[in-house]
Amino acid sequence: ESGKTLLPEITGYTLLRAIGHGGMSTVYLGEQVSLSRQVAIKVMLPEALADEVSRRRFENEARTIARLEHPHIVGIHDVGRTRDGLPYYSMPHLTRGHLGQRVNGGMDQARVREILRALLSALGYAHARGTIHRDVKAENVLFDETDRPLLADFGIALRRGYGTRVTTTGMAVGSTAYMAPEQARGEEVDHRTDLYAIGVLAWEMLTGKLPYEAGDAVSMAIMHVKDPIPRLPPSLRHWQRFIDRALAKGPIKRFHDAAHMLSALERVPQRSGTHEMLALPALREQIAKVRTMPVWAWLGVALVVAAGVGLFLRHGGGDKDYFRVAEPDVVAMTESEATFALPAPLDPNGQPVAGDPASALLRAAPVSNAERWVTEADEQIRRGRLGTPAGDNARDSLLAAQRSDASYLGLPAAGDRFVDASADAAVRGIRDKDDRLAAARVRDAIKVADATQRADSSAIDKLHARVMQALLARIAASAAAFDQVGARQVVESAQALGLSRANLRKLSARANDIPGPGEPLDRLPGDMVLVRNGSSMFAASQRPVSRDEYARFASATGREPARCRVSASLLRVLAPRDWTSPGFEQSGNDPVVCVSWEDANAYARWLAQRSDHAYRLPHARESAMLPAAKSERQVSSWNSDCSGNCSRRIGSGPSWRGDAGTRPLDAARGYDDVGIRLVSDLPHRTAAR
Repeated sequence: ESGKTLLPEITGYTLLRAIGHGGMSTVYLGEQVSLSRQVAIKVMLPEALADEVSRRRFENEARTIARLEHPHIVGIHDVGRTRDGLPYYSMPHLTRGHLGQRVNGGMDQARVREILRALLSALGYAHARGTIHRDVKAENVLFDETDRPLLADFGIALRRGYGTRVTTTGMAVGSTAYMAPEQARGEEVDHRTDLYAIGVLAWEMLTGKLPYEAGDAVSMAIMHVKDPIPRLPPSLRHWQRFIDRALAKGPIKRFHDAAHMLSALERVPQRSGTHEMLALPALREQIAKVRTMPVWAWLGVALVVAAGVGLFLRHGGGDKDYFRVAEPDVVAMTESEATFALPAPLDPNGQPVAGDPASALLRAAPVSNAERWVTEADEQIRRGRLGTPAGDNARDSLLAAQRSDASYLGLPAAGDRFVDASADAAVRGIRDKDDRLAAARVRDAIKVADATQRADSSAIDKLHARVMQALLARIAASAAAFDQVGARQVVESAQALGLSRANLRKLSARANDIPGPGEPLDRLPGDMVLVRNGSSMFAASQRPVSRDEYARFASATGREPARCRVSASLLRVLAPRDWTSPGFEQSGNDPVVCVSWEDANAYARWLAQRSDHAYRLPHARESAMLPAAKSERQVSSWNSDCSGNCSRRIGSGPSWRGDAGTRPLDAARGYDDVGIRLVSDLPHRTAAR
């Protein structure tokens, strides 16, 4: 009964019993009345209120957890004070225990991978937001009812940019069994300190024991600093490379970040230890050979070992600087840094207690100024304010974040988010032919990437690739319209988009490959060239159809020749003419004449069927735009326009007889000065030569 009276009283909660004790707080099992759910409630001890270190540590934990929302980080439900004025916060009650209760004898390797993935995901999230845990250990990995691992206890977490410690001078924080060498020495730490602890956890889960074991905390810390990385048993040796990198003595030799460590984890071979044991017979055979070594060989080995021990004792055993701790930076907190406040305790008159020793709890521990700028930048990105308006855009916010705290861990990821959003905007600008906007977005993206040390990131590579694809699409559209000038303008605008010289050369080659007016269209047979006059555009043959070309048509179709009318001559009666005998000498390459309009139209349809191109006779307006024919004997050409009831068709252009302009002619007759010129519409697939 007396034990019940000692339980703190918290409005809205019924406390049931104490389930954990620490140096500065007690954890109680309680029930949140409004939701009828069990929760864990951490209440600060009365004596800890007077201790600055304990107060700041408790406050830091509550503030840090409140800001981290991740499926593998224990969340926080509520924060406040007990009726006696003691600070508390409530969190989920996790009933499945902690990792330290599961590692005895080692764990299944597949489960080890699952837990490591979860913890690395949680740490990657926390690190990106500027938080270093500094106390990752088996007891701080809890499990919920679905057996999901969650990282807990951010009591000594470090907010990037505000000093290394919240403890007294010279005190190295963290549990020594998982403590990185630099942390054991009390030196500056960063996110790689947490990755070292993950390496220790990996070893512990695989083997069932710690990599270094000693009788006291100091001896344990010394082993982390000076002892070589231990070797895994043969059945687990495929993990050794991963462990060696994770437990490297120097941070620079460890994994760069949680994502890098996770990538290395995925490369650890998926195997059991059974087949490694097949090597044991060979090992026993080698040991047997060693046992048969002569005495003089054993003496030589002993001398080498003795020399090595002597060198170690002379040069490696007396380093006095391993545990020297520099004076910690003292960071003052201001009222403006407060992010949430606990209700202050009241005196009997209901007024706040003057000089409350827990006043530090009324304001949050210091946070990197860069975080405020990054949060503002994310909102500006969401609203599309990348580079404008002045004074309220993501570019300026990220540059301000870099100036305020270049080491803020969340800055690189924020820079990548800005680059991705800028790539979206640049692609839209290129698509909409707003080249100035596209150039501004690319320029800002490169500037922010440089400032956030992400100039060589995959986000910048992706930006360049997307910009290149958008430019190629613009040139392809110009090619479809045979717009060589427009394509060259695209190349000119690309100069301001940060592309490589190779990509600029590729764009230029694509633009130059688009034919201009009068240039040949290589993909169309028949010596066709591009004809363009304003919006009117088509392909036209450079010369009239030859006798040889028409002869192939007549032979293939069996078409009878039309009678040829020879102007102002009685020979048309006495000696009828046709295309095979027009009344003058011709070679096979000369223009065919004495063909009727019906012959010319039939030839165009036959050629279109054979070549899969829409050849036809030109309209009168198109005939006027045709390039000059390349033939010695100039001839007019049939076009598709007609006169009267269309029994008469139009012949256009000058001929060797001196006729010019257009003239209506009998569609069923041929003429010795009228030939065939073909044109073709421009399908999209002929856009590129």
